[in-house]
Amino acid sequence: MSPAVPDREQITARIRETQSHLDVRRSSGAAVTQMLHYDSDAEPGELPAKRRGDHDLNEIGMRPKPPLTPAAVLVPLLDHGDRITVLLTERAADLRAHAGQISFPGGRIDPEDASPEAAALREANEEVGLPLTSVELVGRLDTYEVRTGFEITPVVGLVEPGFDLVCEPGEVADVFEVPLAFILDPANHERQSRVFQGKRRYFYVLPFDDRYIWGATAGMLVNLYEVLTGQTARWR
Repeated sequence: MSPAVPDREQITARIRETQSHLDVRRSSGAAVTQMLHYDSDAEPGELPAKRRGDHDLNEIGMRPKPPLTPAAVLVPLLDHGDRITVLLTERAADLRAHAGQISFPGGRIDPEDASPEAAALREANEEVGLPLTSVELVGRLDTYEVRTGFEITPVVGLVEPGFDLVCEPGEVADVFEVPLAFILDPANHERQSRVFQGKRRYFYVLPFDDRYIWGATAGMLVNLYEVLTGQTARWR
């Protein structure tokens, strides 16, 4: 049976309950942190921030090699009152990296960004025209390491619908919504694989209608599932 979909208040409470182990991660991109893939700046007795990545379902030795480039994405949860959806984008087909893939709005953290939250909001505004005033930030998911050399901070925000979506054509080909109920149903989580550079690599896939949600985006959605349901995902 599919888990019950939490409401706005429950989502906020459950995400903030997980923040204690994430708040110790104060120096994203620090050399020692990247070399060890560990948040060594935590105070004695504090838990290090959790990290996930494309390597989670694979053998040891498949983590990306440091240094990693800090990035941030917004995980936008649209509150329609009777239902909550997750806003996702389809990347433009002519981009150099991850062309045509499904992703969250986001990108590199620029030097002028005050925080991952600031970067995620800026990118969401630039990519799909999401007004900053429509977003209530509620917390972060686990840092996600991508095989291509990025460490991504997923920032969760509750979004008030009613704004006009304006896709940046150089970056975004399309934007769509997936019901949160679909994300929270483990029956929709698949594990697939491909052979890349002579090695079989496993990854999460959440097939939705004619959309193929996989890789880092699917991994972060599975993290969201675990936080909101308290369940451990399959194959972890």
